[in-house]
Amino acid sequence: MIKQVEWSENPLTSQQVVEFEPEVKPQQLQRTENQVTASPVEDLEEEVELNPPANPNRSVVESVGAIPNQLYERLGLTMPRWLLWIMTVVIGIILSGLLVSILALWTPLWSNLDRTDEDLGTTTKDEVKIPLPGELWSKLSQYQLSRPMNILIMGIEPVNGTVDGSPESFAGKSDTMLLVRLNPSDKSVRVLSIPKDTMIAIPEKGEKGLTKVSDANAKGGPVLAARVVSRTLNNAPIDRYIRISTSGLRQLVDQLGGVEVFVPQSMEYKDSSSRLSINLVSGWQTLNGEQAEQFVRFREPGLGDLPRVQRQQALIAALLQRLNSPTVLPRLPQLTRLMRKYFDSNLKMEEMMALVNFGLNLDRDNFQMTVLPGTFSRFSKDPDSYWLNMTGQQSLLNDYVGVNVPGLKPDMRQVPNLKIAIQNASNQPQLTEKVIAYLKHKGFTNIYKVPDWPDTQRQTQIVVQKGNRQVGVDLQKVLGLGQIEVAAIGDLESDLTIRIGKDWK
Repeated sequence: MIKQVEWSENPLTSQQVVEFEPEVKPQQLQRTENQVTASPVEDLEEEVELNPPANPNRSVVESVGAIPNQLYERLGLTMPRWLLWIMTVVIGIILSGLLVSILALWTPLWSNLDRTDEDLGTTTKDEVKIPLPGELWSKLSQYQLSRPMNILIMGIEPVNGTVDGSPESFAGKSDTMLLVRLNPSDKSVRVLSIPKDTMIAIPEKGEKGLTKVSDANAKGGPVLAARVVSRTLNNAPIDRYIRISTSGLRQLVDQLGGVEVFVPQSMEYKDSSSRLSINLVSGWQTLNGEQAEQFVRFREPGLGDLPRVQRQQALIAALLQRLNSPTVLPRLPQLTRLMRKYFDSNLKMEEMMALVNFGLNLDRDNFQMTVLPGTFSRFSKDPDSYWLNMTGQQSLLNDYVGVNVPGLKPDMRQVPNLKIAIQNASNQPQLTEKVIAYLKHKGFTNIYKVPDWPDTQRQTQIVVQKGNRQVGVDLQKVLGLGQIEVAAIGDLESDLTIRIGKDWK
């Protein structure tokens, strides 16, 4: 039976989830304290003959021992008695094994690995029994999404004087903010990165003027943060939230055995006040939890939050690839305990199951990312302030948020008129001018080259910056090659970035 998880229409309110009742209860097996010691068959027979029971009803041992003798006499077998004994024992073992196998197939796999002391000792008779994580993971495929869902994910900055994982540790500013939309109708996951310096208003708190979106959680918690993001995106529905504490990302990456990412440049930074020290070398490497945190928190001067958003999306893609590894799937129940401590969310356990099941069956082309459209103000007192600009972004709002704005038009420009950056990743300098000449011959008018990508790539990559995969497909048809990547990891000024690989002839 498939369980479809319905999400509450009221944003950020806990929905009532029908209690999960297992169809088959686990059998309780009792083990005797006395262990049975095997003895030779000849000794057993001698004991039965020398010590007949006084009770006219034969003992169990005598009854079992008499069965082969009766079969021997009735069937008129000519084989030695000792051979018949051996065959009887072997057949008995086989039948016992088949019985145990049948019971195992019909009995659910129950696990107590994730039960804490509270789970084992504080449940009263009047409380409703909540299924254990191990019980749910064994029935993962039963949980499915029934309609689109928007989740606001926030990575919280460290809060001085708090214990990581405590309620107080989730009260800081949001260093990272993502709006994730899961849509079962087209089986897609779309991630909208929201720069932390995006300017917003918080009238509920009596604030005058504007402030940055990263302040919302510190001023009013996840409810206020969700309300501010929703209003900024034309009252977009936000069904659930997830807040990750300082150590949450580190612990998650370590539990997964690290993640493999490409570090585009050396990163060095030290801040004694926040106890943040960053020291990463460039190149491909498997980052542990502490290094992954350094990778996403490093911030170049003068470029605002966008380069950091790009690294966050690169890490998200690496995490997703790691989660899809067959070696990680058995660890998912153990990750539940980690999430209880370092993740704060109003997601129900059954909803988490549906999300994981949805992600495990996700096609790579249906996982897409982009960044909230906007620009940095050159006239603001704060050069890092990021101002929203949704002109021509109707398609983005519809696909990534689920909102249609009356009067807002989609971007109707054809691919030859889009702004396309050419980036050489082939280690063959002559290819840059060759690609530019080819595209101009095809009628492309807005083409420019950017510094070479430091990692040599075998395959040409088409990076779709603005979230619309179709324009990447159209460009792929023109080039006749290229792997499409829908993510904001290309040149920041471009609509599309072509990273030339060795496959370009």
